[in-house]
Amino acid sequence: MNRKNELIMFLGGIALCATGLFILFNRVHVGSFFGFMGGFQLGRFNVPSGLVVIPFIIGVVWMFVSDSILPKFFTALSIILIVVAIIMTTHIWMDTMTMFDWLLILVLIFGGGAMVAKILFQDHTVEKKAEIDKETQRQINDLQKELEDLKKNTNKQ
Repeated sequence: MNRKNELIMFLGGIALCATGLFILFNRVHVGSFFGFMGGFQLGRFNVPSGLVVIPFIIGVVWMFVSDSILPKFFTALSIILIVVAIIMTTHIWMDTMTMFDWLLILVLIFGGGAMVAKILFQDHTVEKKAEIDKETQRQINDLQKELEDLKKNTNKQ
C-alpha cells in the first residue's frame, strides 16, 4: 500500500472513530445526584457536601501558621477528598436508542479504530526493503551505463 492510500485510510479511520464518539457522547448525559441531605455516601455514613470543604480550610489555615510539610500533605489529601466527593456524586446515563443506532455507533468507533490501528501497527519493513532494492538496482544500472560510456571513450582514444 502506498503512502497516499495509507494517509487516506488513517484519516478516514480517525474521522469514523470521531463521528462514532460524537454520536455516543450526544446520547450520554452526566449529572450530579445529591441524596436527601445533599452529599455523598462513604460506606454507611452519609457525608454532607459542605463538610468536605472543612479539611481543606483547616489545611490552608495550618499552612499559613506552620512551616512544616504536614499541613501541605493534609491540604493535598483534602483536595483529593473533594475530587473524590465530586466523582462519587456524578451519575452517567444514556438515552434510550434503537439497536440500529447502537450498532452504528459501535461500528463507527471500533471500525475507525481498527483502520487507524492497521496503519499504525503495519509492518513497513517489506515495503522499505522493496524501495531500497529498487533504488539500489537503479544505482547499479546507472553505474553500469557510466562504465560502458567510459569504455567507449577509452576505446575511441
